[in-house]
Amino acid sequence: MPSDPSSEPPQPSNTDAQSTPTSAQSTPASAQSTPASAQSTGRLGAVDRYFKISERGSTLSREVRGGLVTFFTMAYIVVLNPIIIGGIPGESKNADVLGNVLPIAQVAAVTALVAGVMTIIFGLVANYPFAIATGLGINSLLAVTIVPEVTWPEAMGLVVVDGIIIVILAITGFRTAVFNAVPAELKAAIAAGIGCFVAFIGFVDAGFVRRIPDAANTTTPVQLGFGNSITTVPTLIFVIGVLLMGVLMVMKVPGGLLLGIIITTIISIILESTLHLGSGAQKQGGWSLSVPKIPDSAGGLPDLSLVGNVDLFGAFTRIGVLAACVLVFALVLSNFFDAMGTMTGLGREAGLADDKGNLPGVGKALVVEGTGAIAGGVASSSSNTVFVESASGIAEGARTGLANIVTGGLFIVAMFLTPLYEVIPSEAVAPALVIVGALMMGQVTRIDFTRFEYALPVFLTIVTMPFTYSIANGIGVGFISWVVMAAASGKARKVHPLMWGIAIVFALYFAREPISNLIG
Repeated sequence: MPSDPSSEPPQPSNTDAQSTPTSAQSTPASAQSTPASAQSTGRLGAVDRYFKISERGSTLSREVRGGLVTFFTMAYIVVLNPIIIGGIPGESKNADVLGNVLPIAQVAAVTALVAGVMTIIFGLVANYPFAIATGLGINSLLAVTIVPEVTWPEAMGLVVVDGIIIVILAITGFRTAVFNAVPAELKAAIAAGIGCFVAFIGFVDAGFVRRIPDAANTTTPVQLGFGNSITTVPTLIFVIGVLLMGVLMVMKVPGGLLLGIIITTIISIILESTLHLGSGAQKQGGWSLSVPKIPDSAGGLPDLSLVGNVDLFGAFTRIGVLAACVLVFALVLSNFFDAMGTMTGLGREAGLADDKGNLPGVGKALVVEGTGAIAGGVASSSSNTVFVESASGIAEGARTGLANIVTGGLFIVAMFLTPLYEVIPSEAVAPALVIVGALMMGQVTRIDFTRFEYALPVFLTIVTMPFTYSIANGIGVGFISWVVMAAASGKARKVHPLMWGIAIVFALYFAREPISNLIG
């Protein structure tokens, strides 16, 4: 939660939860004369009790708004995932070892399908407002590192194996034990680091921060806009969006983030229809991903032919058991700690964690999240995991799994209406990520920076996530530095044994390339 109490969503009044039964008791005749209304109220009461909406200080409208905002801030994955792992037949981009590709349209369809189904299941089972979709780190790992050595079905088989291992670790309680073994200060740092990471994603997606092309590596790696200047209309839209959403948050306007996304999208559509900027891929200064214009068609039936196109053990035969196991290890480590870190940050931001940063009922949440990897592999959309962009819905007020039902339902609809959600450009939703990052940074107030044995590990955790574009990397660096600092301060025995074990595993993970070369 934000450190400023005034920024927290107001608690629902007693009338929100109790006015309906009280009214029914005082006017029995009216209640009997409108049985349909009474039944509707009863259904809403059942929904409230199941999702604990009132108990968590939320309302139905906040959950719906939160689910909408979460969808809008992460819908880009249905466009981006096909770009990362998909390809056009006959071209070399993203071709596997046999030259085959995953067709872009089919990847988009299964990406939306798995995200929708798993997000809904997570909301129903875990009752957290954490949406699930294809993880960006693992899909890039598949396209760049794994697929050149195996076929796409074999690569997805490795993802399924990864998911099975993750689920087993969750069922046995190991994932929960690791989750609870992390010190409260490091959990706060993970949440703050994710805030920085989310904001950095927003900066990059909007073109506010750009890479500097420099083959000789003689300049700084990134810059503001082009030549440290905001020279494009889409980036200007992003800046306006950040300030607009910031003002709406300060004024405590209900649905501020959602309203900000809608306003900036409308402005973007008007400017595109006037200036015809096109996409950034076509020319400098265009929109980074989706072009904000009214589509020519509403969509059609999705092609789900990739579902089931998986070879569970083919990779072990093609490249050998040892090499395949190394790839599975990389997948498991990334999945395991990306999800743990994301849930830690989201749970704290939503106020669902206890004083130690632990989430109640996290065990079943981790099982469902692990199942997302299996589902993603079976459907050839790549491993699915909890999405950090869910923080935008939490900032809008979502506190329960009901928000997930809204988000998941929209993903299902997106399979049929693909062109419609592409109307919203990245530059219109990226400001929400920056606002969320600012809110999540409030977690640093929980950390005692006067104790350097805390200060260094939490600092490294926070900065490594955005600098390396990886939540898992930030957690790994934090774990290693935490146990080293504890040992140096004479408190090695106070560190949980699991922290030591995971720190060693991360050290091996970071050194996997030289170790792999050493053993051939």
